[in-house]
Amino acid sequence: MLGLRAVRKILWVMGVAALLVGVNGESVRAGDPQGLLTAEGKAPRAIVTTKFGQMELVFFPELAPKHVESFLKLARKGFYNGTIFHRVIPGFMIQGGDPNTKDPSKRHLYGMGGPGYTVPAEFNRIPHERGIVSAARSADPNSAGSQFFIMVGKAPSLDGQYTVFGEVVKGIEVAEKIVRQPRDPRDNPLERIEMTVEVK
Repeated sequence: MLGLRAVRKILWVMGVAALLVGVNGESVRAGDPQGLLTAEGKAPRAIVTTKFGQMELVFFPELAPKHVESFLKLARKGFYNGTIFHRVIPGFMIQGGDPNTKDPSKRHLYGMGGPGYTVPAEFNRIPHERGIVSAARSADPNSAGSQFFIMVGKAPSLDGQYTVFGEVVKGIEVAEKIVRQPRDPRDNPLERIEMTVEVK
């Protein structure tokens, strides 16, 4: 199985004219199917700022255009600002993006909120390894919304089951600090770890 670095290198070499085939057999054109690249033709990026520092994310519009489009749209509206990383599991991942987490009194609803719409699955061949950004969902593969998780370890069981749509390219040590915070039996950090998200 190809590692993440090898997959990224292949995507770079193939360029905007290449055709990629996802695990569901659907062909998608590499490049900018939804007009999501920057004016310089680069993949969009975002800065996630927390009290532990910043993480820089780069997105994969050629593999998950709907997920990237949704994340960018929400981020530009300030949707994620004031939400928290509400689920942390050492050796696995940190999860955030639930609007319910803006209200400390709704702790019992953490993990259940969304943007009011869902995003259909865009499964691809990128493995769930350290630094990967993937879409959280319920048992329904097409139920992703605003919630996302950042991998701090490997989880091959998620490959082809959850939509990978980005990667942390700077600041993964911030995620590793977050995942080590004290947590309750539901894996909620005991202290609030708020974020702001700025699209670059």
